[in-house]
Amino acid sequence: MRNALISGLAQLLLVPAMIAQAPAAAAYPCAAAAAYSAARGGVSLIIMLDGVVVCEDYPNGGAADQAHFLASGTKSFTGVIAAAAVQDGLLRFDELVSDTLTEWQGDPVRMQITVRHLLTLSSGLEPGGNGAPPSFATAVASRSVHNAGERFEYGPAPFQIFGELMRRKLLAAGRDGDPLSYLQARVLSPIGVTPAFWRRDSDGMANMPSGAALTARQWAAVGEFVRLGGVVGGQALVDPEALRALFEGTDANPGYGMSWWLIGRPGLRTGRGELAPGGPEAGDEITISDAIMAAGAGKQRLYVIPSRGLTIVRQTDRAASRGRGDGGRLRWSDAAFLEAILGDD
Repeated sequence: MRNALISGLAQLLLVPAMIAQAPAAAAYPCAAAAAYSAARGGVSLIIMLDGVVVCEDYPNGGAADQAHFLASGTKSFTGVIAAAAVQDGLLRFDELVSDTLTEWQGDPVRMQITVRHLLTLSSGLEPGGNGAPPSFATAVASRSVHNAGERFEYGPAPFQIFGELMRRKLLAAGRDGDPLSYLQARVLSPIGVTPAFWRRDSDGMANMPSGAALTARQWAAVGEFVRLGGVVGGQALVDPEALRALFEGTDANPGYGMSWWLIGRPGLRTGRGELAPGGPEAGDEITISDAIMAAGAGKQRLYVIPSRGLTIVRQTDRAASRGRGDGGRLRWSDAAFLEAILGDD
């Protein structure tokens, strides 16, 4: 299914469990951020403050029940899967991937790669191009071009390798080997989210780096789950310590954790231009240290800023925006957009 816009799906939960509506949302200053997003091809905008929706806008033909592909915004789900797997005793962030992908044993470079290296994009493996991601099998065969931990290289292959790692871990534990089924059962169903669609390869394996399509409200529910440290209704769905570990940068890139952009950290590196489509722009300075982001082409955005109680979703219709640049006619700046929301705060 190639169209980035999916509508008319009766099974969509328009108000997931993590979303509350504000009785007086109009009191929040929304107009500047809404106008900024709409002028750049935005079709949905949700701003949540302390768990309450204070702004919701669907310009340019958008609607609350329309799901859009998140592109590389999908990548950040892999970190959530990993944190849940740590809590379940399925893996450790610093275990060697070759303990599970035994075909790597005997390769002295790939044998040094940990799960953390994979998800921080510092594995040293060929990252892959930004078109269709490689299959799990093709990704696992990727060769090393640097030593693990030396360089940040943005691309889809490490996330597909993680998918194969999880598949084998789950099967070894006597579970369904599908990483998406695991994510759905462990996290998404408890927070009231069922993705409208998730692309799979011809071999049936999930597209881990770019395959998910969600409504704005669904993606906001995921952001709230992260903002609250994995605790829902007083219960830790994911161990908070394991979840916090996703937001630790590396020497290779202080501004990228395990599958999440750490946009408020000094020293953020975006990769070599074309290797991070839809990611943050070089020089786009954000001064809130705990601001994190899931980001995809078209400037699909999920921002989480725990210190301000904020979860923010912004989406575009990528199919409609092709040929017009990255999601609209005007340049996108994460710093300018967030300033429109936060002002001088």
